[in-house]
Amino acid sequence: MSKNKLTTKEYLVPFILITSLFFLWGLAHGMLDTLNKHFQEILQISKFKSGLIQFSVYSAYFGMALPAGYFMKKFGYKRGIILGLLLFASGALLIAFTTSFESFWIFLICLFVMGCGLATLETAANPYTTKLGPSSSAEQRINFSQSFNGLAWVIGPMIGVFIYGNTTNVAGEKLSSMFIPYLIIGLVVLSVAILFYKTTLPEIAEEEVHVNGVKGNITQIVVEKSLVKQRHFVLGVVAQFSYVAAQTGIFSYLINFVTDKTQNPHFDVQYGPYFLSIGFALFMIGRMSGSFLMSFFKATNILAIYSIIAIALLPVVSLNLGWVSLIALYVIFFCMSIMFPTIFALGIKDLGEETKKASSFIVMSIVGGALFPSIMGLIADKYGMSAGFLAPIPLFMFIAYYALRGYKVRSSNS
Repeated sequence: MSKNKLTTKEYLVPFILITSLFFLWGLAHGMLDTLNKHFQEILQISKFKSGLIQFSVYSAYFGMALPAGYFMKKFGYKRGIILGLLLFASGALLIAFTTSFESFWIFLICLFVMGCGLATLETAANPYTTKLGPSSSAEQRINFSQSFNGLAWVIGPMIGVFIYGNTTNVAGEKLSSMFIPYLIIGLVVLSVAILFYKTTLPEIAEEEVHVNGVKGNITQIVVEKSLVKQRHFVLGVVAQFSYVAAQTGIFSYLINFVTDKTQNPHFDVQYGPYFLSIGFALFMIGRMSGSFLMSFFKATNILAIYSIIAIALLPVVSLNLGWVSLIALYVIFFCMSIMFPTIFALGIKDLGEETKKASSFIVMSIVGGALFPSIMGLIADKYGMSAGFLAPIPLFMFIAYYALRGYKVRSSNS
């Protein structure tokens, strides 16, 4: 396959600005995935209950994605992005200024507000990125932008090291180490919102296509069929639900895995964020290399191979083989890297004016991340952390099916 052009001169500046958003929400998620073990230790809660941290953020995706999509359909991508940034900043600042309450439930409410902002940003930025250049390189382009999301995930746990290392048992100060990180994030995101307000972004027009020999605006062709009849889109929603569920569970419990007393090697809790950061570094490398590989190989083939590798390695993780299991888990991090952006690009392919609405449904499917960590936590509480890592296998099996057959653009009647 010949090398595709990533973007064009016309869209270069918007592409750079939109890519910066991927970094911002990756930072938020990278920090989030360090907090499960932190709250288990500080507030003495179970793995199941700590899974509610992810539930708060990812349930916001389910509740906010459709309103965000309708908002952007009426007001455009730019205003949708600004709305997402303002919600993101509000949630982060609320977390900063309520840490003294030491209430797990107040923290979850603040996370929900922040999650509404993240959901709005993803509803806007993911499809917008696919449009900022040739359609032939859409999967490559979104993987490139998502690689900066991976970079932020590497940095996020390093902030977690600060949070872990500055804890106290003094009443009213147990969560005080979270104040400065979330205050800074809130102010930075607010500044980015102002930058977007002052910047001109192009509103992407829909392209003309040929479908079964019929030429015309893609809107005229696709809108005649409801989204539910677009098989590749419907299966894409299920595949994205499966992926985010698996990803969130694996990310959330890596620190539990490396600090589990039944695991060999076993590490102290304060070193947990370093191990998570290593995983995210591999995740970032996977995205960058994946974007490069997609210049020469079909994105669907890479997605299928990586899914099958993850299926094969999860039992190795669960066998408690020491370093072998840990390395297997890290390889899974690498393999997961290209899944979200690739599934997203495949799911919204050739949907024209319905792209914004379709993007909303795919972002809604991120609710899988709200449900699955608690399920993995429940299994881990009962059978041990290693057993919990068997749970994502069926999810990766569906992703492999989507990569091999389900992605093909055709209606359910064909």
